[in-house]
Amino acid sequence: MSQMVTNSASLQCSFGTTPSTLTITPENRTNASSLPGATIMDNIPMKNVMPFGMCITLSNPQVAAATSAAMGVLTPQPCIPVTTAPWAPGSPTVLIGNKPALNNTCKLMCTWGGVISVVSPGQMTTNVP
Repeated sequence: MSQMVTNSASLQCSFGTTPSTLTITPENRTNASSLPGATIMDNIPMKNVMPFGMCITLSNPQVAAATSAAMGVLTPQPCIPVTTAPWAPGSPTVLIGNKPALNNTCKLMCTWGGVISVVSPGQMTTNVP
């Protein structure tokens, strides 16, 4: 079962060395579990999607240059996400501000080839008997 993603969700990039946090700014004005709800358009680097520690892919020009300078030894560089497209696919039935809501099964592609996933949606649900 998919869950709606909220502010402070935990993210991971397939080429990043550490998890990151999703930041939702107040323009959505919709809460889920008392936290701002995310949409597929919450994909802006350094506003919504924060760095993932160090980047380890040679498709990132900074990593490629540092690795070349180190005589071919992989040399990770700071991970600054480069995301130009929205999260996909988004919720087909839930809209926030006329935009599909972001759920925990959505993925976000980085220009350098990394796949950003939701590790924890930022909200926790409990079953009450």
